[in-house]
Amino acid sequence: MLQSLHVHNFALLEDAKVEFAPGFNVFTGETGAGKSILVDAFGVVLGNRASADYVRSGADSFWVQAVFDISSMPQLQAYLEEQDIEVEDDLFLKRQVTAAGKSKATVNGVQVPLSIIKEISTMLVDIHGQHENQALLNAEAPRILVDAFGGAKVAEPLARYGALYAKYIGLQKKLQALKADCEQQDILLDRYAWEVKEIEAAKLQIGEEVALEAEAKVLQNSEKILTAVNGAYGLLDEEKAVLSLLANAKNTLHTAVRYDGKLSAVLDNLDSAWLTLDDCRQELSEYLSRSDFNGERANEVQQRLDTIYRLHKKYGGSTDAVLAYLETAKQKYNELLDLAETIAKAEKELAQLTKELTKAADVLTLERKAQAERLANLVTTHIHDLAMPNGIFEVQFTELEKFTANGRDGMTFMFSANMGEPVNELEKVASGGELSRIALAIKTVMMNTGDVPTMVFDEIDTGVGGVTAQRMAEKIAIISNIGQVLCITHLPQIAAFADRHIYIEKQSSAGRTATMLTVLDEEARVRELMRMTAGTSESNAAYENAKELLATAEAVKSKR
Repeated sequence: MLQSLHVHNFALLEDAKVEFAPGFNVFTGETGAGKSILVDAFGVVLGNRASADYVRSGADSFWVQAVFDISSMPQLQAYLEEQDIEVEDDLFLKRQVTAAGKSKATVNGVQVPLSIIKEISTMLVDIHGQHENQALLNAEAPRILVDAFGGAKVAEPLARYGALYAKYIGLQKKLQALKADCEQQDILLDRYAWEVKEIEAAKLQIGEEVALEAEAKVLQNSEKILTAVNGAYGLLDEEKAVLSLLANAKNTLHTAVRYDGKLSAVLDNLDSAWLTLDDCRQELSEYLSRSDFNGERANEVQQRLDTIYRLHKKYGGSTDAVLAYLETAKQKYNELLDLAETIAKAEKELAQLTKELTKAADVLTLERKAQAERLANLVTTHIHDLAMPNGIFEVQFTELEKFTANGRDGMTFMFSANMGEPVNELEKVASGGELSRIALAIKTVMMNTGDVPTMVFDEIDTGVGGVTAQRMAEKIAIISNIGQVLCITHLPQIAAFADRHIYIEKQSSAGRTATMLTVLDEEARVRELMRMTAGTSESNAAYENAKELLATAEAVKSKR
């Protein structure tokens, strides 16, 4: 339930705060006083589009805060816990928008994405305005309302149908793909056979290309390698090369070691160096003797690498991927060989599934028709109460040409307002006032099907008056017995039923205009009803009429 709404620097609402009662809350005021602005502000805090144009002239930003009592809403509390938001009995929603267009949304002081605010608001508030009246003319509206009204009785067959429909669509797609393959069977068989032959002929080995690339590098640089090795060998093996010089150094140092033993370590190092370099000389000699760099081997290696690279590029980028594709190609080849049998089997499965789906759709249709008849009868009863004593409301069914995710039922709202006139499609025959009354009748019937605790009626009384207004007020009062109602109205008959009456007016001071909200006491309510009824607050007759409106409303409410 909405406890309070606080609006700051939102258009003409400089700083307005109002608290709400649990039952029927009414907003009234002169045309242009700001009633629609208040609904816009409420919509913004619930996640509707927030424009910087709403920022009051001279202000840097606006903010709107709504406080709800959620102590008896375990589903919403569970959702808040999932979002790591602290759960309390009171829920604080706040939305701030700067003049630059930057928006910030918080829940219980925790900044959250706007999507979370929107999700929360669907559990808290249902706003019904003239747009929602028009929504009744939407092609999907009858199905949505009938399914919601039917509750579990419709949900169960719908779930069974939905599960079969998912299988049906999946099998249809599979069969379609198989038939597409069948049309190109010969082409595909040739393709897969060629691909299998090509890959198998290559006899690929995992990691083979690494060794080949190393060998190719050597072969491609053979001349440079031989030149370098020959040069190194010559520097070691020639008469005046390193080994000869080291041998001379050793022989010379032997003489000195005879006289000074401290030089023996140096002599040992020279011996060791000579032996190491002699080993190098021998290895270089062996390398030169066994080296057989020839162009034929280089071509073989390069051709093998070209084959591997081509298969990589064609079938997946690596030898692993190429070999995996080989297995897939073999499998598809075998499947194509048995394609006719596979298609026949899939068609048989689809035929059986179609029978099951048709049966499930028929069961769903039967239940929907039963619920639609109940819904239509109840709505018809309520529109009779709303000054359409001869009105008829029906739900017409047609069978769609194909299955859909929601069944095979086409549904249309049918309506007749006058005796002797046949029913016709609602959008073709209902006036604006009649549409408002039908919408209210449906809301009255549907009030027990949802868990949203607060309902907002934004000028749902458009196009009605007199006795109709009285009946409409009674219907809204019935809804307020189930949950909280906020209603913006121009009709005194509706305002008289309020448990809390909030007056909206413009006030000017110091060259600025602001919209103010005032909760009216009993005497002020009488004065406001006088204004709404007669346009004056001075007439004794208007005063008595306003008092009578309140008394009548109280008498009706006390009987419920």
